Parts: sequence; structure tokens; C-alpha cells
Amino acid sequence: MDDLIIPLYALAALFFVVALLYSSVGLGGASSYVPLLALAGVYYEWIPSTSLMLNIAVTVIGTFNFWRQGHLRMKLIGVFLLSSIPMSYLGGAIALDKEVFYLLLWVTLVFVAIRIYWKGELRLVFKLHPRTQLFVSLMLGAVLGFVSGTVGIGGGIYLVPMIILFGLGTEKEAAASGAVFILLNSMAGLVARFQRGAVSLELMLPLLLAVLAGGFLGSRLGAMRFKPQTIQQILGLVVILALLLLSRKIGYS
Repeated sequence: MDDLIIPLYALAALFFVVALLYSSVGLGGASSYVPLLALAGVYYEWIPSTSLMLNIAVTVIGTFNFWRQGHLRMKLIGVFLLSSIPMSYLGGAIALDKEVFYLLLWVTLVFVAIRIYWKGELRLVFKLHPRTQLFVSLMLGAVLGFVSGTVGIGGGIYLVPMIILFGLGTEKEAAASGAVFILLNSMAGLVARFQRGAVSLELMLPLLLAVLAGGFLGSRLGAMRFKPQTIQQILGLVVILALLLLSRKIGYS
């Protein structure tokens, strides 16, 4: 912990604020945790493990609420999970070189930034043949599962718009599927990382407590004046800063 650019207590305070802001508008905020960890100078093997644990913390309650409200369609999300869970475990089990990890993280965060700052709405919907739907779902699940296990971003930020784009479900069903997808893939990736010792409980536990506290307080505060997209775009600046930092790391390597 001594080599952190940002002291652990300050990092925990940042995570508390991020969780509070996101949860106040009904979002999880997992896409901000990975870039924050990278900016703080956390050892690269611990970044995905810590993020996966936080993903679990912020999605387990959301998953329960979606299920209770009847928005969860296991038939819809089940196809994605068939390929994503084993691929997330595989991604977590692979010990990547530092340079490869930073490059993969950079590419992943580019797509996160595009998703956050995309101005248009998904008005175009593709109607796919059932067999094509099955193939697309399995392939998308496999790719997002592997990304989840390797870099620690749960994949829901990509999956939700894809479900809407391909006409697989409603917005509520897509959001519910995203929560379950993040939860189960994060569990699979984290198990693999625990098995090979790529975790730091000293780092993980304070941040977990900060996120739980911020998430609880934010959900209690409720209706803030900001729209969810506004919060995402403000905190998306963390993603941009992380991309600049990673560009330097990749360039130096």
C-alpha cells in the first residue's frame, strides 16, 4: 500500500463519494472504480479483483429489486450467462503481463467512454432470426465475460444497450439483465483470482466498506436534481484521465 499515488484513506473517501452520487440516481458506478484504481497506482493484478468485489456489492441489491419487481427474465439473460460465466472465470485465471493488461484496459475504457458520452438514443432496433439471436447472445456473452474476468469491468454498461439494440427485451428487462450479468460474472472472475492469489484484502475491504456506506446513503437521499446521464458524464472524466495515464504507460512500455 505504500506505493499508492493516492493514500488509501483518500481513495476510500473518493469511492464513497462516487458510490453516493451514482446510487442517488439509481446507478451502480462500477465503471468508475477501475479507472480510479488505475489512477491511484494500484498494483495491476489487484485492480480487477477489487473492482469485481465492488461490482458484487453494488449489484446484489439491484438484482434483488429487479427480481422482486418482476423485470428479471432468466430466459433472456440465461443465454448470455451460458458463455459469459466460464469466460469470466477463464479471464480471471489468466495471469496477464502488465503491458498486455494495460493495453486491454485502455481499449475497454475507450468503449466505456464512448458509451458514457454517446449523445444519441438507441432508436434503431434490429429484429434478428431466433438462431441469429442465439449466436449473437452467446458470442457477446463470451466477449463481455472475458473482459469482466481480465479487467474487472462487469460488462453491464455494454450489455444493456445491446439487448435493446437487438430487440431482445425492454429497457427494464435490459437493466435487470445487466445487473444479473455483472453480479454472476464478477463472482466467477473473483473466484478465479482468489484461487491464484491475485487479491489484496488490505486494499479491498476499506474500499468495500466505503462503497457500501456511500451506496446506502445515496439510495436513502434519493432524488437529486441531476439526471443519471449527467452523473455518468461528470464522473466519466475519471475514465478520460485514466485513458491519458494508460496511454503514457503503454507508450513507455
